[in-house]
Amino acid sequence: MKKILSLFFVFSFLFSVAQNDGLPVNPDPGKCYVKCVTQDEFKDEVVKIMVSPEYKVLTVIPATYKWVEKEVLVKEASVLMIYHPATYEWAEVSFIDKEDTKVLAIAPATFGVDSERIEIFPKTGKWEYASYTECESPNPEDCRTLCYIEKLPVYVNVPLQTLENDAQVIESTNPGSDAVYKKQVVAEKAWVEEVEIPAEYEVIKMQVVDVPASVQEETIAAVYETVTKKVLVKKGGVSSWEEIDCGLVRPNDLDIYWDLNSAKLREESKAKIDEVLLTLLNERPNLNIELSSHTDSRGTDDFNLALSQRRADAVKSYLVSKGINANRLISKGYGETRLLNNCSNDVECSASDHQINRRTEYKIIGQ
Repeated sequence: MKKILSLFFVFSFLFSVAQNDGLPVNPDPGKCYVKCVTQDEFKDEVVKIMVSPEYKVLTVIPATYKWVEKEVLVKEASVLMIYHPATYEWAEVSFIDKEDTKVLAIAPATFGVDSERIEIFPKTGKWEYASYTECESPNPEDCRTLCYIEKLPVYVNVPLQTLENDAQVIESTNPGSDAVYKKQVVAEKAWVEEVEIPAEYEVIKMQVVDVPASVQEETIAAVYETVTKKVLVKKGGVSSWEEIDCGLVRPNDLDIYWDLNSAKLREESKAKIDEVLLTLLNERPNLNIELSSHTDSRGTDDFNLALSQRRADAVKSYLVSKGINANRLISKGYGETRLLNNCSNDVECSASDHQINRRTEYKIIGQ
């Protein structure tokens, strides 16, 4: 029989078994991992089947003609080209008759004192078992947690001589001198004048299509019948171990609060579900969560237990309406058994103190 586990993950008793179950070989300190079973997801699909095809009935309509006059080209246009040569003028051009020269000098290297931190013993780590304090199973072996403990490395400082300034060449420049020479340059470029010789035309008569031949088309519509079938959207199965926020293993406050004796979601609660839970479930499609709802101490124990279950079911129904598979969601009501303050039966408390207890939380589970 399938058992819904209330822990975030379950480790094997022996580390070798844990390794064979896909646990990370080199886990980072403080990281947590989860492994879940996902269910097959289906959807209804309506299939439209064509029982009689669409076809066409075609009728040809012949073309009709008319006489038109048209101007046609009998002599093409041309261009007469007249060449105009370039003209010149004298100009002075500056040039360097003696280049700049470099003067070089040497500055020797200078040194300073420093030290370097050397690792003489590396960082190490090992696995250790611990018990999970919020375990709901009577068997303590179901709640053992495997943690990776890190031992820091050891370092020593080694004195060093450092190079402050390397030997370098210092450059200076002795300036050169300029001179001028004359040359002829183009004052006006050579150019070609174009004189257009126009084209010559005549008018002719010709017979052209007035209305083209065409095909008149009549479409006889196809006949369809519909069939509804189940389609596998996503295959379920066992996923590999994946890294997850360690905080998600504990009940997490969603800032979802309820009116007294009500299981109707507030609008601000829907916005919080969209922001936190819908985002998490869409980004991590292999994770399942438990939705736990609570009441304050007012009312009987049985009434509060049933009311808290309706509240948890309301959150589940809202997520399902947003496209989340119901098999990934466990809704559970705890009534007034997990109060966050001392506002128990027969204790006078303010409305705000009671409101704190009328809440819904969530945590990641495996199954």
